[in-house]
Amino acid sequence: MQARKLAVEGALEFTPRVFPDDRGLFVSPYQEEAFIEAHGGPLFPVAQTNHSRSKRGVVRGIHYTVTPPGTAKYVYCPRGRALDIVVDIRVGSPTFGKWDAVLMDQENFRTMYFPVGVGHAFVALEDDTVMSYMISSPYVAENELALSPLDPALGLPIDTDVVPILSERDTAALTLSEAEGQGMLPDYNASLEIERRLSVLPLSV
Repeated sequence: MQARKLAVEGALEFTPRVFPDDRGLFVSPYQEEAFIEAHGGPLFPVAQTNHSRSKRGVVRGIHYTVTPPGTAKYVYCPRGRALDIVVDIRVGSPTFGKWDAVLMDQENFRTMYFPVGVGHAFVALEDDTVMSYMISSPYVAENELALSPLDPALGLPIDTDVVPILSERDTAALTLSEAEGQGMLPDYNASLEIERRLSVLPLSV
């Protein structure tokens, strides 16, 4: 499995080896040894797994969790094709306001690790695109917040040849600067401390 650091501090991309044959294929989207080598500590204890199915053009996010408690994620696409996006919304982070994106599909099975405190969005590029992810804390509605994926200051890579399909919540979401002005964004150092407790990150991070 190959690992790559993304433009958002602490976020990682993994590309596993796929073993196809005349029966189909076999792949391991999460491999502990490779994760520890790239991350510096083991994956968080999994509190919940999530599964979504989307038609082409659906944009979900930018979603994030009030920190604390904060949430880390490990995401992959077992069916279809999506552009998965991590956005650094942690106030005080050296990469605050930056984003990175990974093309996920059912051929390469790339995965992404989202550290505590960042925002998560994705764009479904095909009908019946399935996204599957492990998360470090259970879903609590009042802790889940959203930022606008169409925030022009962020300039996320949302395909212009398809009209984006957003939920009412995401359509009405604040921009990054509005949320920052209202004190609604996670703190970078607090996010790191939570992540250290979750996954035994080294103190030097």
